[in-house]
Amino acid sequence: MILDTIKKRRSVYPEQYNDTPVTRNEITQILEAANWAPTHKKTEPWRFKVFRESAKENLGTFLADKYQETVENFSEFKQNKIKLKASKSSCVIAICMQRDPNVSLPEWEEIAAVAMAVQNMWLVAHDLGVGAYWSSPVLIQYLGEHVHLNEGEKCIGFFYMGKYDGKLFEGVRKSGIHTKTVWI
Repeated sequence: MILDTIKKRRSVYPEQYNDTPVTRNEITQILEAANWAPTHKKTEPWRFKVFRESAKENLGTFLADKYQETVENFSEFKQNKIKLKASKSSCVIAICMQRDPNVSLPEWEEIAAVAMAVQNMWLVAHDLGVGAYWSSPVLIQYLGEHVHLNEGEKCIGFFYMGKYDGKLFEGVRKSGIHTKTVWI
């Protein structure tokens, strides 16, 4: 049942990934799930940039260098962590949103559609045994300096993926849905 998958899905971070690669076929399945997210007015605003192998390493170096160049309180530890997130991942996907050129709906609806696409990705990744983590660091605003973004396209996060060993922790919620619902 899909509810079981939803309840069991967890963020799995790069430091938890092992050396087993996520295959191109698995990545394609994950992206295909994204393409079936709901989208108002069928704008399909999700766009993805897939970084593997040397491209992934180059992305990590770019982000680490951009961090050093742009922050006031530089930390070598944090710079190394930025690089390590990319190198420990089997794959990094830039999550982008292509704004509808006709501006036929509010931007938040386009962002919501992309977020639903990412949720689909996360659920399929979980079912495939692929760990994933969505990060939205300040550095996403600079992605256009590293790879081409179309006019009206912007990066809203990075989706780090990798295979992992062991069990994931059980999820908890502060309270049941009944405390967050008003029946009228």
